[in-house]
Amino acid sequence: MAITSLFGLVGYPLGHSFSKKYFTEKFEALGLQDSHAYTQFEIPTIEDFPHILSSNTHLKGLNVTIPYKQQIIPYLDEIDAAALRIGAVNTIKMLPDGRVMGYNSDYFGFQQTLKDWSAFDHFKSNKACVLGQGGAAKAVVAAIEDLGIPVIKVSRTSSGDCISYEQLHELMPEIGLIVNTTPLGMHPHVEACPEIPFVQITGQHYLYDIVYNPLETTFLRKGIEHGAGGTHTGIEMLYGQADKAWEIWNA
Repeated sequence: MAITSLFGLVGYPLGHSFSKKYFTEKFEALGLQDSHAYTQFEIPTIEDFPHILSSNTHLKGLNVTIPYKQQIIPYLDEIDAAALRIGAVNTIKMLPDGRVMGYNSDYFGFQQTLKDWSAFDHFKSNKACVLGQGGAAKAVVAAIEDLGIPVIKVSRTSSGDCISYEQLHELMPEIGLIVNTTPLGMHPHVEACPEIPFVQITGQHYLYDIVYNPLETTFLRKGIEHGAGGTHTGIEMLYGQADKAWEIWNA
């Protein structure tokens, strides 16, 4: 049988991604492997995105990853209200009337894993710290704030509501959760790591890395070595946002 429903991932580079494997296995489990397929669209510039749409007539939905979660927005016909509030899109659905609509499933995937984490009660009364200012960071910040936890945003340079890594040491006593949303530590550059003050890590601090390849990043390993209360890998968030994307595509 011919493929009638094509899905895929847009980003650059894509060597780190598990999405194709995850959805291919999902299609097989659902008995859809003869009609459904998932591929990778590794484009070096967002200007190549319209060609993906025009050259794949059976395209039903897309996932979007680094570095295009914000850059993709001008190329969409409509954006879901939640994704508009977050300011980033990681899921795209081709509507029956031909319009292309953007959603954000990172929010749901991250927030659910946070609520399910056994350590949640230990850090929810303190502030959270989110490292990075990309599209994933925007979804993570919204998900945490919607749980009633104040968020400290951290980037390489301070600006507006964002502090720099150099300023972070002053606030460590107020922080319970530290989330890395940057690609630092992602395969193949596995030794890279956000420059937080690890010497100040105590059992009060819980580290979450949304990077899932490798599962134990240098960020998480160093947190454990310095006595962090616990760590969380990014694989459950990947699965959670992927399942939410599948739900969106089939709604």
